[in-house]
Amino acid sequence: MKSNRHDRILELVATHDIETQEELATLLKESGVKVTQATISRDIRELNLTKITGENGRQKYIVLGRGDSENDRAGRYARMLKEAVVSADTAKNIMVIKTNPGMASVVGAAIDALGLTSLVGCLAGDDTVFCAFKEDEDAVRALEELREKMDAAADVKPGKKSRR
Repeated sequence: MKSNRHDRILELVATHDIETQEELATLLKESGVKVTQATISRDIRELNLTKITGENGRQKYIVLGRGDSENDRAGRYARMLKEAVVSADTAKNIMVIKTNPGMASVVGAAIDALGLTSLVGCLAGDDTVFCAFKEDEDAVRALEELREKMDAAADVKPGKKSRR
């Protein structure tokens, strides 16, 4: 039952722009799956769903890193960074990233997922992420990598292959 519900949630998230748990619950009920808000909340955590800002400016749930290839995951993170980051700069060994409201935790998770060996850790609020690095130069290199990934995301749309 749980696996069927999870499969249905993944299908709904892939085919609809779902902004709230209530919208997800409604779609599940319309498809014959009875569910409580607490169950939906738990399912969202277990399925590793997160919200991003869609092309229409509204938030929507997406699946982070569930059985997709490294390349697909990297592209998804790059697109999230491109959509969420307003500005980024360094101060010594700290990189400070300003995001759209409510997107800092998603950006922090994407930065963590980049696997930067010199990254000590990220701290995310509502619209700001602080990333601490071992050395000043590490923060500068990470900022360059962040900008490269965001530039690359501008060239590749979801579902299209890069020409590079």
